[in-house]
Amino acid sequence: MTINCRGNLIDLTIPKVMGILNVTPNSFYDGGKYANDKALLNQAEKMLEEGATFIDIGAYSSKPSAEFVSEAEEAERLVPVVQLILQHFPEALISVDTFRANVAKAALEAGACIVNDIAAGGLDEQMMQTVADFQVPYIMMHMKGNPQTMQSLAQYNNITKEVLFYFSEKIAQARSFGINDLIVDPGFGFAKTTEQNFELLANLELFDRLELPILVGVSRKSMIYKTLETTAEFALNGTTVLNTIALQKGSTILRVHDVKEAVECVKLHQSLMAKN
Repeated sequence: MTINCRGNLIDLTIPKVMGILNVTPNSFYDGGKYANDKALLNQAEKMLEEGATFIDIGAYSSKPSAEFVSEAEEAERLVPVVQLILQHFPEALISVDTFRANVAKAALEAGACIVNDIAAGGLDEQMMQTVADFQVPYIMMHMKGNPQTMQSLAQYNNITKEVLFYFSEKIAQARSFGINDLIVDPGFGFAKTTEQNFELLANLELFDRLELPILVGVSRKSMIYKTLETTAEFALNGTTVLNTIALQKGSTILRVHDVKEAVECVKLHQSLMAKN
């Protein structure tokens, strides 16, 4: 199982780690933490040295009830950071976390090589065509509504079946545009209750039937810290536990704030699998 990033074939038979770099002032865990070039470059360097294969840059907080950010402001935040990181780390594989086609286009023109879309094209009808034009890998996440409305839409008869059906439709749509490299993300925390998040994780191996790489992003999310009655700041241990379970159930990409610990999860899991 491989994806093509700017001519680099990335083999996902060994799971990879995607480091999160938020350039938003209001993200739920690290908002405002990287407010200048030095802080951004230090964090990018740290994640790459710790073993991140990808760096995912987001400029619009998608936490529940996040405030609206204009397309222009999102692009103004995002594109210079893509350029900055590639200027200093030209081999870095940059993913951009956006649901807007024009923002994705500007970032791809600046050198990004993956689009990570929380809406799988549902919030911008031009997105899939844009991804197809650039022939980059496309991460499609499951969500209902938008960041402002999603938590009021967490109603399902059978969440696993409904999310799988959603992806079967999105995959067919993406293929019709000629997108070759697709990755699915069940969307933990997006239009889902804590109980529903755990149900999806319990059934994660069923997503293998899609025959695509599976990205899991549970890093420091409320399904962890609310269950443990703590805060995002103290949710690293819980994140590591759930990342390990995700690997056991077939996840091929872990999207995380803490790269070193996730890379250790992968190494230990690989050692275990080698004995099977």
